[in-house]
Amino acid sequence: MANIKGLASIVSELRVERTNLVAQLRHLDAALTVLGKLNGGYTRPGRTLSASARQRISLAQKARWANASGQAPKPKSTRKISAAGKKRIAAAARQRWAKFRAAK
Repeated sequence: MANIKGLASIVSELRVERTNLVAQLRHLDAALTVLGKLNGGYTRPGRTLSASARQRISLAQKARWANASGQAPKPKSTRKISAAGKKRIAAAARQRWAKFRAAK
């Protein structure tokens, strides 16, 4: 009979432990639900910035950092390639690819 009493107390302890674990899992599920609703906290879905807006923001931030550190920000180059230059580059690329294909 002593064996059964010992077994009954073990079963009782295991049930208490199971109840505690279930409660902890419920708390964990609630925390995951809350964190899942935060959506990372970065940007709203569907919000995009144009390239010019990103550049303005970047330059403003660089100016703020430069002002804080006592240095002038480096101006970004605004050089653009001409249409004729683009055509020359494209023609040279086509010529290289033609040479590559012919070598195969």
